[in-house]
Amino acid sequence: MSHRAPPEIRKFALFRRRSLRSAGLLVLVGVFLLPMACSRDETVYPIDMSVREEVAMAPEAEQVLTYAYLPQFSHTVSFQRHHLLIRYLEAQTGLRIRQVFPDTFDEHMRNVGQGSIDISFSNPLIYVRMAQAYCTRAFARVIEENGRERFRGEIIARSDNPAVQHLADSRGKRWIAVDPSSAGGYLYPMGHFLANGIQPSDFSEIAFAPGPGGKQEKVILSVYAGQYDIGSVREGALEVVADKVDRSKIRVLARTQWYPGWVYAARADLDPMIIASVAKALTALDARNPDHLRILKNAHMTGIIPSTDHDFDTVRELWQRVGIAQHRCAAPDLPSRPVAPGGQDR
Repeated sequence: MSHRAPPEIRKFALFRRRSLRSAGLLVLVGVFLLPMACSRDETVYPIDMSVREEVAMAPEAEQVLTYAYLPQFSHTVSFQRHHLLIRYLEAQTGLRIRQVFPDTFDEHMRNVGQGSIDISFSNPLIYVRMAQAYCTRAFARVIEENGRERFRGEIIARSDNPAVQHLADSRGKRWIAVDPSSAGGYLYPMGHFLANGIQPSDFSEIAFAPGPGGKQEKVILSVYAGQYDIGSVREGALEVVADKVDRSKIRVLARTQWYPGWVYAARADLDPMIIASVAKALTALDARNPDHLRILKNAHMTGIIPSTDHDFDTVRELWQRVGIAQHRCAAPDLPSRPVAPGGQDR
């Protein structure tokens, strides 16, 4: 026997079901209306899902050429001297070029060997070492500020040091050099000492400038502070610290013979057409052009000329003479005509 709820209960249940359905509908409508309520000022546009549009894929990242100045000076000086030159090269070659800043001479060489430096601007000794180890290729060298295609090292001391007045007084003294891989700051002075009968064993100490970058400055400041009796730097380095020291307190005891100027070289597997394009732009710099003159003066050069590996044989011979004999790596020749990337003459 079934029992039906009283009419009052049935009416209440029916009312409750209708209320719940209405509440659910209101909630559902509210969910759809909420975005509209939050963006009343936005216009609603119909979307035709049948229309399709092809989206182009982004091209592969363009090649960036890396350029490094051997860190003989601080990174700030390296940037200041070469950023105009790099912008010029970008404009002339159409390549993207980024200057990178290795901290040490060894890191510079290692990065060239590993391929993370494409274009190296270095002293001749570093070049000779990279050519031997990594088949790095010379393609240009600079004309120095003095108008010469060569440069030399200087041996310095405090002018008021009574114990060091002549080169012969170096015996028994403390010598600070730039780096074992520095040409003007170590190799050339060592060759000069040897030529004058002064052996490495004659010094009470041979030290090298510590830390990353700024090594030429550190040598000069160490001698100026009296920490070392003599120092060796490349000619022209004294100008870099002219605002930090009393130049009259520094005496140049001797200058070495002349050797080839700083060199532009490329890693062994860099595209020869890219090398030729960069070489063409560098050697086109003309001091008679006011825009070019600004670039050259900023970089402390007066010009850039073509070069080959054999231009540095005198440096290689000196390196051998001071006790490190090496074999020569057979690097491939560059194309005879400068060609821009893509094979077109520029």
